[in-house]
Amino acid sequence: MPINSDEGLRELLSNTKTIALVGASTNPDRASHAVMHYMMDRGYRVIPVNPNEKEILGQKVFATLKDIPEPVDMVDIFRKSEDAGAICDEAIEIGAKSVWLQLRVIDEEAAARAEAAGLKVVMDRCPAIDMPRLGMGPPNPWKPKRAAA
Repeated sequence: MPINSDEGLRELLSNTKTIALVGASTNPDRASHAVMHYMMDRGYRVIPVNPNEKEILGQKVFATLKDIPEPVDMVDIFRKSEDAGAICDEAIEIGAKSVWLQLRVIDEEAAARAEAAGLKVVMDRCPAIDMPRLGMGPPNPWKPKRAAA
């Protein structure tokens, strides 16, 4: 069962040090860019994963999770729901401790596989929203501005 309690979220975020952010973007108007910036500001080591980029926010970008040469605590997934399963499987392979599926990224089967492999799972949430709500940091100043409809 994915973590949804404030206590569970706070514990996971407190015990996480290194985050692989899959779907990281150089575009400051993308949520993945804003969340990466916010998490770095909060003291996390954030490793961007995107096969189409070389560097984001001064960090070397890796094409896949398997290319990262160091242990990863959390894999934060900024991809479509249909891509989440393969990424969760790769997170299991590299020995990540948790997977965090971002807002509107939902894959119950992938979540169940990750949990069965011993990973903690958060789904359809955003750490840059939950952290301020939990009193673990200020609101995200990097949040992209939405154009008025």
